[in-house]
Amino acid sequence: MTLREHETIDVPTPRGPMRCHVLRPAAQGRFPGILMWSEIFQVTGPIRRTAALLAGHGFVVTVPEVYHELEPAGTVLGYDTAGSERGNAHKFAKELASYDDDAAAAIALLRDHPACTGKIGTFGVCLGGHLAARAALHPEVRAGVCFYATDIHTGTLGLGRADDTLRRLGDIKGEMLFVWGRQDPHVPGDGRRVIYDALTEAGVNFTWHEWNGQHAFLRDEGLRYDPVLTMRGYAMAVELFQRRLSGGG
Repeated sequence: MTLREHETIDVPTPRGPMRCHVLRPAAQGRFPGILMWSEIFQVTGPIRRTAALLAGHGFVVTVPEVYHELEPAGTVLGYDTAGSERGNAHKFAKELASYDDDAAAAIALLRDHPACTGKIGTFGVCLGGHLAARAALHPEVRAGVCFYATDIHTGTLGLGRADDTLRRLGDIKGEMLFVWGRQDPHVPGDGRRVIYDALTEAGVNFTWHEWNGQHAFLRDEGLRYDPVLTMRGYAMAVELFQRRLSGGG
């Protein structure tokens, strides 16, 4: 599907307005919604292209600016040392409750959007993979896709570095897809095992894939990009969303 020109909507949150980037099909009608979470660099070119790819398969996609209370609206951090350091510092400076408030606000935006059916999934990469897992704790989320989600196994997301994501995985009601790169130093084998065991023990409906890829293999800039794994990953994500959001599941 071709897309409308992307729009920005500033959504109120308890810590100020959060800019959300919305992409959706040009065709008339209503479509399921996907809450998409970015890396620590916010809404970069690769993130916009991923959002466009998902929207082109028949979804209303919204991408919040994760650090809206820490950076001016529209800020994009660079894929360099300075950007990494700033993004990682923000990741631990932002309150955990703020991440959750942001998810609730973005879910409400999708639910109430006139082009959305109200059926909602979530998708994320890196930091966004963790945020997608937390968004899936919300009872309205029917499906979630998490690519190389950081900090779940260590429980260190947010101010104080003491999140409760692992302990709350049993709250997930939708179907989940987790995809990892075996050469990812941020989530080593022992860490992946911690997450896998917690999901299993919590009785979550999930699919798990580990591929020979590096961290950020989905990002179509830089030497870690793997187009073959990316195409496989997108295909699995779209299949899950179409089955759980567009069908009767």
